Amino acid sequence: MDRRVPSFVETLMETFNNLLKSFMGFIYNLIGALAILLIGWLVAKAVAAITKKMLQQIGADKIGEKLTQIEPIKSMKIEIKISTIISKILYYFILIFILRPAADTLGVPAISDMVKLLVEFIPKMISAGIMLFVGIWLADTLRNFVVSLCKSFNIAAGKLIGTAVFFFLLIIFVIQSVAQVGINTSLLESSFNLFIGGIIFAFAIGYGFASKEILLNIISSFYSKNKYREGQVVEIDGVKGEIIAMDNTTLTLQTEESKTVFPLQVLQSKKIVIFD
Repeated sequence: MDRRVPSFVETLMETFNNLLKSFMGFIYNLIGALAILLIGWLVAKAVAAITKKMLQQIGADKIGEKLTQIEPIKSMKIEIKISTIISKILYYFILIFILRPAADTLGVPAISDMVKLLVEFIPKMISAGIMLFVGIWLADTLRNFVVSLCKSFNIAAGKLIGTAVFFFLLIIFVIQSVAQVGINTSLLESSFNLFIGGIIFAFAIGYGFASKEILLNIISSFYSKNKYREGQVVEIDGVKGEIIAMDNTTLTLQTEESKTVFPLQVLQSKKIVIFD
């Protein structure tokens, strides 16, 4: 059987034909991918325009105006239009969704894998953004509630407490939003818990020292209720007078010239003379 060895020219022509077929196949795939992208772009533009118009008609931008009144956002002078934000999200979401079949049509595995990762990542980003906006709104609402509550109880530090509540909730929602994207937040959570624990510990120590005298007076009241009463004439630390009032922390003596108020702890630490 005669087996003819292909000549150099025949081998070269066969290689060229294969390359030409591959190139033409890529061109056809590229045209198909571009056609899919064009259709997707037109659909995205139409959906975004319709959505924006509908949201404007139902007054969705009023929500954005309320969000711009939140103190941190107001200080940054950011204009929030819900209709524009949602329509843009839909626009880019449709484009990214169309990228996947377009990349598959192109027939390049590396591009298809990259687009697949991007398509899976975008919904996480959107949900994280929504969670963060809801968190900011909720934190601001609770801050205003705390400030109003403190004002009703005449607490001077109400604004400071409200701001602390706002940033406490904001940090929690930021950490949760970052976790929603898929980033490990173990270190952030541990640091935040340590920080909050330190603040609580410092507050407890400070409050304990500040309340020392009050606690001493309350304890003295507990032990002195049966020994002293209103109407008695006593001498406390050189001051003689009649007991006219006695509550949980103080005792008031009516002297000949004035009224003298003593903290109840003097009943345990000073010499008391009773005249009746």
